[in-house]
Amino acid sequence: MKVIIAGAGAVGTHLAKMLSGERHSITLIDESEERLMKLSSNFDLLTVKDSPTSIFALKNAGVEDADLFVAVMPEESRNITACMFANNLGAKKTVARIDNPEYLIPKNADFLKTLGIHSLIYPEMLAARELLDAIRTTWLRQWWEFCGGTLVLIGTKMRENSQILNVPLSELGDSDIPFHVVAIRRGNETIIPGGRDMLRENDMAYFTTPKEHVPGIRTLVGKDHYPEMRNVFIMGGSRIAVRVSQYAPESMRIKIIEKDLERCQWLTEKCDDDTLIINGDGSDMDFLREEDIKNAQAFVALTGNSETNILACLAAKQLGAGKTVAEVENMDYISMADSMDISTIINKKKIAASCIYQMMLDADVENVKCLTFANADVAEFVVKEGAYITKHPIKSMGLPKGITIGGMLRNDKGMLVTGATQIQAGDHVVVFCLENMIGKAERFFR
Repeated sequence: MKVIIAGAGAVGTHLAKMLSGERHSITLIDESEERLMKLSSNFDLLTVKDSPTSIFALKNAGVEDADLFVAVMPEESRNITACMFANNLGAKKTVARIDNPEYLIPKNADFLKTLGIHSLIYPEMLAARELLDAIRTTWLRQWWEFCGGTLVLIGTKMRENSQILNVPLSELGDSDIPFHVVAIRRGNETIIPGGRDMLRENDMAYFTTPKEHVPGIRTLVGKDHYPEMRNVFIMGGSRIAVRVSQYAPESMRIKIIEKDLERCQWLTEKCDDDTLIINGDGSDMDFLREEDIKNAQAFVALTGNSETNILACLAAKQLGAGKTVAEVENMDYISMADSMDISTIINKKKIAASCIYQMMLDADVENVKCLTFANADVAEFVVKEGAYITKHPIKSMGLPKGITIGGMLRNDKGMLVTGATQIQAGDHVVVFCLENMIGKAERFFR
């Protein structure tokens, strides 16, 4: 597939890195020679130093036979313009990063399609939804729904009181609670486990299970005593914070702390009426004590500075806050945040890049997620008639090491799989793999 990426910023750079090792033809256009040089010397891609909104530059990049044109520059208007030009010059499909949620309204999105913008990516909205999934319960660090919500992926930290520590996974299959451990993060290592692997204290474990069995897993991992999610503190009045306030359930009380007074006034206009806006410094420990941080089930740091967010989460944790969530856009800091026991990391570039990556797969894919801490990905494939995965039982498919099937949906029923399971056309199959291996997994679903 020939892919042209307009913009070598955070999202464009991460997407280019994801795709460069998968035999795609990648061209990156940007006006900054410095940003392009960092990538061209280390990754298999072409670079064009020019304006992505220049018709000459687009022609020079070969846009006339591009399968996918992705515009992810910081300026929304330039992304839309670049996609219009690219489509007019022959690009088969275009994707534009936007900042205005009004464009996502169906009638507006349909109008943009007539102009040549086929798909829209709004990273802040995607991040807000992922954040809410992460804080929906106090005992889980991640929650994702697949197969129409019948099957869920949950991530939780293993503590010493768990009933399933130090037992080979193959021996846990006798439990009355159906689940599959699909990934384990241990220190800096990510494991796609086999039957001989065991869960250990302080592992970050990812389970798949039918949604109705989540309470049973909560008991197995020893977290029945965790309180319900009620009070959520958010430091930083970002657009993600606004979306969280708008999408949060009524049972969740949101308090946004913002240092800038003018920004507070803007937040008052944009946020849900039940959201409390406070002018203050969320990294000031005395201020947090005054605001009763010890009774917060979650503290979320969403400022534009990764270091500030990490340190604020540590301070909130020390003062008694339950779960901590930090927006960390600096990729180098993610493993550091993990080692400091921050519950969840939000990274917009990974979220947006995964969404765009989904559009490139030849197989029918409903969902692609990136496990930020685990350096692993998960995808929901819809099995086509005649796909290779339907030819033999799973145990005979020869799935590469680092890839496992976590579950599937058949006839509207979520279920786990075994080695003897025979995948059929029409099944929705959830596949887990180490980072950058989705392309290898996809081949089984063509």
